[in-house]
Amino acid sequence: MREGFMTPPDHINFEAKKLFTNVGEIIDGSIAYINLKGGGPTEQHTHEHNHLFIVVKGEAKVLLGEETVIIHQDESFLVKGTIPHSVWSNREEETVMIGISVR
Repeated sequence: MREGFMTPPDHINFEAKKLFTNVGEIIDGSIAYINLKGGGPTEQHTHEHNHLFIVVKGEAKVLLGEETVIIHQDESFLVKGTIPHSVWSNREEETVMIGISVR
């Protein structure tokens, strides 16, 4: 079994991992394919809503002001929109990420 995953009761050949709980009201969601050295925006930006990023393949690097956060495959991270930020691929392969905007 994959680390951090579990099989729910009455399921067979099924592994699940909770990625988040209540993060607020969902505004919208998207999927992104980020190629090697890809990402953005090139200048960190801010806005009123937050981003919940979920990496489904590869690894993402989130720049948060002076801090760097790595989101591994099968992990999520909530970015406060009021903190300057941008997101980039952090591997020598394509990164696939779900982005959910929340307030």
